[in-house]
Amino acid sequence: MDDFSGPDLISDLPQSIIETILIQLPIRDAVRTSILSRKWRYKWSTITQLVFDEKCYPNSTDREVVQKSVVEFITRLLFLHQGPIHKFQIVNTSLQTCPAINQWILFLSRNDLKDLDLELGEGEFFRMPSCFFSCEKLTRLELSRCELYPPASFKGFSYLKCLNLHQVLISPEAIESLISSCPLLENLSLSYFDCLALTVRAPNLKYLCLEGEFKEICLVDTPLLVELSVAMYMTDEHMEQSSTCNFVKFLGGVPNLERLVGLIDFTKYLSIGNDLGHLAIMYNNLETIEMYQVSFEDMKEILVVFRLITSSPNLKELHISVSPYSLQHNSVVIFKYH
Repeated sequence: MDDFSGPDLISDLPQSIIETILIQLPIRDAVRTSILSRKWRYKWSTITQLVFDEKCYPNSTDREVVQKSVVEFITRLLFLHQGPIHKFQIVNTSLQTCPAINQWILFLSRNDLKDLDLELGEGEFFRMPSCFFSCEKLTRLELSRCELYPPASFKGFSYLKCLNLHQVLISPEAIESLISSCPLLENLSLSYFDCLALTVRAPNLKYLCLEGEFKEICLVDTPLLVELSVAMYMTDEHMEQSSTCNFVKFLGGVPNLERLVGLIDFTKYLSIGNDLGHLAIMYNNLETIEMYQVSFEDMKEILVVFRLITSSPNLKELHISVSPYSLQHNSVVIFKYH
């Protein structure tokens, strides 16, 4: 390109526009632009979004070959990178726990990281290093198959707005402390959490999705919550342990709720230990209710659904599926209300 007689209009574009172009490319292709000309040699090295997905991995069925190639590529790229890194994402089912990941996170913690997404492969869970908790500018965090052990000095992520934890090992005390110490948190998703008694304190929370073997859930100081989706996976033991929990503890402090989705065992959970006949809770903004696997053989579960309907004067959509265990031939009935 240096030998062309005409002006190089693309190379002379502002760096911000060039970066916008480069981040649309798979990361390997962005790096390969360095061969275009001397002007392009280091253009890629200042991009602020680094996404390592299937497009940048070698075509091989050998897991060790893939992992070695990925580790070498990411390590070299970070070594050559200049300036801040606002987004770092790894989506790789072949990448297992390795010492290099600790070094990557240490490097990222010193480079203004705002968005971190780690989705590693099956096998041993990856333990997040202590330097991760010094990523003070994080606004979005998504982790899969990781272990979290916040140090005693950790004061939370002051700017975090979105938190998505999938198959993450963390103590009940630590997750509650993490949630409550993120004052700007708006979106929270916890999936594959086992046997957890959870209290959520998040004054700015708007979207909440919970999935796991929760034996107790309590929403405290969540006045802005507008969407809620819950799957409980309750065992008989959980039923006994949850006898003191009730409808009010879970839904009593969400006056602005607009959409409610109750998946496995949700109505069963809400029906425990309640005198629903004396509730005076109204959900004036609630427009959509979806209740799945409702047992129509349990009058208390039916009463939960009835109470939700009668407490939602502006309801527009109602979806109810009946538990297959409460009907003959394992059939499912779905009611829709508009």
